[in-house]
Amino acid sequence: MKQKDAIDFGKTDISRLYTSIFIPTLLGLMSGATVYLADGIFVGHGVGSDALAAVNIASPLFLISTGLALMFGSGVSIVVAIHLSRGNYKAANINVTQAIAISIMLMLLVSVLVILFPGTIASWFGSSQKLMPTVVEYLVYVTPSFLGSMILVVGMFIIRLDGSPNFAMASNIIASILNIILIYIFVFPLNMGLKGAAIATSIAQWLGAVMVIIYMIWFSKTLHLYKLKFSKKAYRLTIRNTGYVVKLGGSAFIGETAMACTMIIGNTLFMKHLQEDGVAAFSVACYIMPVVFMFGNAVAQSALPIISYNYGLGNESRIRYTFHISLKIAVIFGLVVTLAGIFAKHQVVAIFIKNGENAHNLAANGFIYYSLGFIFLLVNLVLIGYFQSLERFKPATVFMFLRSYIFVIPSFLVLPIFFGTDGLWLAVPASEFLTFTIIMFCMSVQKKEKAVSFSK
Repeated sequence: MKQKDAIDFGKTDISRLYTSIFIPTLLGLMSGATVYLADGIFVGHGVGSDALAAVNIASPLFLISTGLALMFGSGVSIVVAIHLSRGNYKAANINVTQAIAISIMLMLLVSVLVILFPGTIASWFGSSQKLMPTVVEYLVYVTPSFLGSMILVVGMFIIRLDGSPNFAMASNIIASILNIILIYIFVFPLNMGLKGAAIATSIAQWLGAVMVIIYMIWFSKTLHLYKLKFSKKAYRLTIRNTGYVVKLGGSAFIGETAMACTMIIGNTLFMKHLQEDGVAAFSVACYIMPVVFMFGNAVAQSALPIISYNYGLGNESRIRYTFHISLKIAVIFGLVVTLAGIFAKHQVVAIFIKNGENAHNLAANGFIYYSLGFIFLLVNLVLIGYFQSLERFKPATVFMFLRSYIFVIPSFLVLPIFFGTDGLWLAVPASEFLTFTIIMFCMSVQKKEKAVSFSK
C-alpha cells in the first residue's frame, strides 16, 4: 500500500510519526468542540446565565441522541465492512438500509416523546419551576435536530465506507459552520433568544442530513438503499441484524450516556444547593470538560496505531517511547489547563458568563476545585488507550466504567456531605483521581509479577 510505504510504523522516527497522526486527529475532534463552545458563548452573552442553565439541563438529551447515532453508525460500519470485504454487496446494502430505518424510527419515537412531554423530561433532568418555561421552549425547538443529527452521523459512517470520506467530512463541517453562523445571527442581530439558538441548531443539522440523503439516493457508489421485505422472516432477520449492530456499537452509547448521567446528577444537585445560578455555573464546567476530553482522546488515539503495530512486532522499546510521549503531552497539557482553571478562573468563566453576575462568581470559585481533575482525566485517557492498544480490552473497559459510572455518582452524593457545595465541584476530580489510583495499582501489581508490559 502507498500509505504503508509513506509511513512505516515500525521504523519511522516516533516523534515525527506521532506528530503526523496527532495534529489531524486533534483538528478533527476539535471541530465538534468548537460548535459546542460557540453555542455556550453566544447563549451566555446573548441571552444570559439562566438560558445557559436551561441549555445545560437539556444537554443530556443531546448526549443520548449522539450516543444512539454513534452506536448505529459505528456498529453498522463494522458489519458492512466485513460484508464488503467478502464481496457480499447485497447483505451490505440490506444492513445499511436496516440500520438507517431502525435508527430513524427510534429517534422519531424519542423526538415524539420529548415534544409530547417536555415538562416531565425537564423535571427529570433537574429543572426548577423558574427555568421550566425556558427549558420547555428550548426542547420543543431543538428536538427536530435529533433526527437530523441521527441521519447525518449514521450517514457519515456509511459514506466513508462507500469511498467518499471527503464528502462525509464536508457534510459535517458545513453543518457545523452553518450552526455557528445561524446561532450568532438568531441570538444577536435578530434577538430571538434561546429559541433562536435552538432553531439554528435544527436547521444546521438538517442541512447535513439532506446532504447525506442526496448522496445516498443519487451519488452512492457501492452502498445503496435496498427495498426491504415485509414478512415474519424479514422482521426476525432485521431484529437479529439490529441486535448485532447494537452489540458492536454499544460502547459508544455507554460512553455518551455516562456523561449524560453525570450532567443530570450534577444539574439536580447544583439546583438543590445553589439554585439556577448554580446550574449556570456548572454549565461552564460542562462546556470546558468536553474540550479537555477531546484533547486527551486525540493524544490517546494518536498513540494507538503506533503501539498496536509495534506490539504485533514485539518491539517493546518503540511501544514504551510512544507511551512516554503521549503521557508527557497529557501531563503538560493537564498542568496548563489546571493552572489556567486556578489562576485565570475569572477569565475562563467570562468567556461564557459576564463578570458581576452571581453565576460568574459561583463558577469562578468552583472552577478552582473542578480544574484539579483535568490532569487525572488526561492521564487516565492515555492509560486506558494504552491498554486498548495492547488488546487488553477487559481492564480498559473496567477502568472506563470506573471513571464514568462507579466513582462519579457516589462522589456527587457523598462529597457534599463533608465539603458542602465545594464537594459538588470535587465530585468529577475525585472520580478521575480514584480511577487513576486503581490503574496505577493494577500496573504496579503487573510489574511486580514481572509480566511484560505489552503481554496479555
